[in-house]
Amino acid sequence: MTGVLTVQSDVAGAQVFIDRRFIGTTPVTIEDLKPGPHQLNVSADGFDGIARTIDIEPGPSEITARFREVRLNATLPILHRHRIGSCSGRLVASIDGIRYETSNSDDRFTAALSDLETFEVNYLDRNLRIKLRKGREYNFTDPEKDADRLFVFHRDVERARALLAKGLPPARD
Repeated sequence: MTGVLTVQSDVAGAQVFIDRRFIGTTPVTIEDLKPGPHQLNVSADGFDGIARTIDIEPGPSEITARFREVRLNATLPILHRHRIGSCSGRLVASIDGIRYETSNSDDRFTAALSDLETFEVNYLDRNLRIKLRKGREYNFTDPEKDADRLFVFHRDVERARALLAKGLPPARD
């Protein structure tokens, strides 16, 4: 027995791909899908694409691609520069906030995205500066001295912050 998948979206006419094969535009129903894992990609002009692995079971199922929600899932290995020395860890950003994970318990923090008073990248100095409202200031650098990764992390977080400030709802999937 095969599966039947209906793909809807909150943006009309989004393009749907299953296993890199163009299927059509939303809303669309795909019949005779072999049960098991498949790669679903849905894209719409002006929005970030949605890509995920789905597990098809025999019978009908439905998925709604939600473009008008804010998504953020960014992780960055990082060095926290102290006045003397540094410690390593990682920055993790999600819709729920940003946190610095490190073995140095005095340096760890978790903050809501709205609690970032300063959040800026100096590309030439390969530095990401974070100052928490009513809190400390942190200077981070990439362990590989790769300013591009700092820039991409910063861009992704800033984009999510801007969309949330415009009132778009956070994704909860």
